[in-house]
Amino acid sequence: MLKYLALSSCALLAAVSAQLGDVFEWKELSFAWPDEDAKTAALKTRDYVPENNLPLGLGRWKDKLFVTVPRWKAGVAASLNYIPLNATDKSPALVPYPSWKANRIPGKGEAPADDQIVSVFRINVDVCDRLWVMETGLADILGNPNQVIPPSIAIFDLNTDKLLKRYNLGENDIKGDDSFFANIIVDVTKDACDKAFAYIPDLGGYGIVVYSLAEDKSWRVKHNYFHFDPLKGDMTVGGVNFQWTDGVFGIALGPLNENGYRTAYFHPLASCTEFSVSTQILRNESLATDPQSFELYKVEGGKGDVGQSSSSAFDEKTNVLFMTQLQRDAIACWNPRTKLQPDTFPLVTQDHEKLIFTNDISIDAERNLWVLSDRMPVFIYRELDPNQVNYRILRMTVDEAIKGTACEA
Repeated sequence: MLKYLALSSCALLAAVSAQLGDVFEWKELSFAWPDEDAKTAALKTRDYVPENNLPLGLGRWKDKLFVTVPRWKAGVAASLNYIPLNATDKSPALVPYPSWKANRIPGKGEAPADDQIVSVFRINVDVCDRLWVMETGLADILGNPNQVIPPSIAIFDLNTDKLLKRYNLGENDIKGDDSFFANIIVDVTKDACDKAFAYIPDLGGYGIVVYSLAEDKSWRVKHNYFHFDPLKGDMTVGGVNFQWTDGVFGIALGPLNENGYRTAYFHPLASCTEFSVSTQILRNESLATDPQSFELYKVEGGKGDVGQSSSSAFDEKTNVLFMTQLQRDAIACWNPRTKLQPDTFPLVTQDHEKLIFTNDISIDAERNLWVLSDRMPVFIYRELDPNQVNYRILRMTVDEAIKGTACEA
């Protein structure tokens, strides 16, 4: 009987996983160079070292799929890029955004450009046709770190590809050398584009920075739930064992409530617990920074012993939250109408080859769930094999993903 149940379980996972379609894949990333001479020169000067370019974040707008390539190591050609979705090549070249010039690191004594892009982890495409970029400003992170420009929010008009605004995080937003900002979540409605808020988790300094576009102002929020769980920092992914202390990282916003605010669901990366708080708290500076607001945060539940998640995304139509499952090579879902626990947190897809380190997920305007996997622990702690596929972008519809699961409530 146990053997039969195991086989049945594997068959179910295989059937679910079949819904996840391969879109793009690479052994090593390539870029749309202006010409072959430019590529040759970059290779010669080591401004482009192919094996040092790892894709990490993604987001779709119309016919563009944006892909970020953080400057973990020297030799990253361009950090913010897009792929035309009509690309016929299975391993297309990345097109730097907004331009090659913007992605070039300024030389010594050279002032950075207004639309300068240094090193980007995650991005957010909002309903107002804007691209929000959390710019770390830090190059060669794993080698000789160089803070080229301050951590900042850059906002681009996707219809014109022009920079609308850049906001440098303030001194009070940054917790010394501990802070690291690798994600950005935008809270906005289409009828109030100028009243947007951005939530920026600080995974190293254990806080969240809130930015108000209307006030052009930011503030830092602290809470115990933003810290990592010391019992959940030991992970094994892709055959690599490592220990991380990453705090609050994934944030996803639920639909508008009757009071006009949303529920922000969040988790530290090194944790298997999901938490939440109303954006009514975060968006009010005096309330957000008041220690008395501690009790207004909620523990939603646990995801199981190996339930660590990087990215998360919320589908408002079905009221379902999707989360990456790093140690399970999978994506899981949860419907907040139920209490979060392992039996209400099913896998919607799992693949022990294609989904090694599901680094980012995103839901587009057509309710497609996009997934980026990149074997990042191997990239950081060992060495990727250039003869095998290392990076993948996959896709499924939200409705297909939850069909027949506990999330379909």
